[in-house]
Amino acid sequence: MLNTLKEKNPTLKFYSVNDKEFEKYGKVITNFDTVEIIKECEKIEMPSEGSKYELGVDALEKLEISKKIQDELFGELDTQIGACYGHSNYLNGLEWHKNSEINIAATPLVLILGTIFDIKDGKFDSKDAKAFYLEKGQMVEVYATTLHFCPCEVSKDGFFCVVGLPKGTNGVLDNTPDDKLLFRKNKWLIAHEKNQVLLDKGVIPGIYGENYKVNY
Repeated sequence: MLNTLKEKNPTLKFYSVNDKEFEKYGKVITNFDTVEIIKECEKIEMPSEGSKYELGVDALEKLEISKKIQDELFGELDTQIGACYGHSNYLNGLEWHKNSEINIAATPLVLILGTIFDIKDGKFDSKDAKAFYLEKGQMVEVYATTLHFCPCEVSKDGFFCVVGLPKGTNGVLDNTPDDKLLFRKNKWLIAHEKNQVLLDKGVIPGIYGENYKVNY
């Protein structure tokens, strides 16, 4: 699949999360058994179009792996184990948090990533983004300095990604912040200047260059 993605997306730099290039964005976690949580994900119905994000999924949070993620990867902080799933092909936007995020690929998927250090005067050139392929079952930590957004699918069946974050992240803000990039609790977000959906929601246009589409 990775070779196919490279061939069909010549303008987007493609790698596996197993490649050295992923090291500045995150790390692969290999000492967790993801079989049980993937089975729970497979019980959740995919939307027919578009993607869906849930901060916390009760069925996932009850699993032993979720307690282990909280204790070992978030240092016993209150943690939410949610999910992002459905259909998505484009870069569209980039977000970041003040902490790492844990992702488990319940299906094969692609993460398009950048770093906060590549944001210059509030702008990010999409040519600085790189795409990383995750095989089903792979689990990664995405660092706090890494820009990321909705995963991209690699088949018409869609994608499913488990998302672990400190509790409350991505919730609706209680106050109107002075920082216009702060879009949700612990979520800073910039939109591609051509992504009208995000712009209409009030997201600041901070990405220019090609709005990459992942072809498969």
